[in-house]
Amino acid sequence: MSGRVKDKITIVTGAGTGIGQAAMVLFGREGATVVGVSRTQSALDKTLEMTRSAGGDGFVIAQDLSNEAGANAVIEATMAAYGRIDILVQAAGVGWSWGQSQSPGSMDDIANTSTEKWHEVMSINLDSVFYMCRGVVPIMQKQGGGSIVNVASISGFVGMTTAHTYCAGKGATINLTRAMAATYAMDGIRTNCVCPGYTDTPMIAPVMNMFDDKVTADILTPMQRAGTPQEMAYGCLYLGSDEATYCNGVVLPIDGGTTARQ
Repeated sequence: MSGRVKDKITIVTGAGTGIGQAAMVLFGREGATVVGVSRTQSALDKTLEMTRSAGGDGFVIAQDLSNEAGANAVIEATMAAYGRIDILVQAAGVGWSWGQSQSPGSMDDIANTSTEKWHEVMSINLDSVFYMCRGVVPIMQKQGGGSIVNVASISGFVGMTTAHTYCAGKGATINLTRAMAATYAMDGIRTNCVCPGYTDTPMIAPVMNMFDDKVTADILTPMQRAGTPQEMAYGCLYLGSDEATYCNGVVLPIDGGTTARQ
């Protein structure tokens, strides 16, 4: 443990799987006390076990952050336990696996997206960011600062032929990040954004076979492979830590070079 976020009280959303899980484990390993959040208790229990095995500590809480009550419950529990919130990493969200297995039609183009699916994806991917940011900013203002890292996607600034609601939500997350960075800098609050490219997580498992073909893989990214959740988590760690004290409003693509060719 190098202690890059030693003693920082950190909330990580989406901690049950993928990038959020990797972030909780990594922040814990680097000295943070981590509160992990997702909707599935069993997945959170596994992440907490992984975090403790890595030398970290904290607790987990199962809540649905797509509604205000869920977000408030997480913030209240964290404040009751520790009295402050130093870092917020927001990795909660749904993508292609959600559209395939749990909510068909949610990752379609706009002409084929129902009003119900639009609100469903937006509530999970964007409203959750709003509720959590609105809750923690006053706390960070009162305590003299903090760091917020939102996990968006390169799909937030590169157009896609499908998943239009997903793209819209991620684009909104990026610009909300920039607006908050402009507003709260003098309160000591830094707000930054990590934008993963193709990442080998359960979220995009249904389309990971795209990398099986070398020609297709080269079209997707110059590195011809998907990123790992750990590679995305390291970006969150840097932006969340005091190593990045002059990073504010950063939109950091971690995509193997995909957007370098756009």
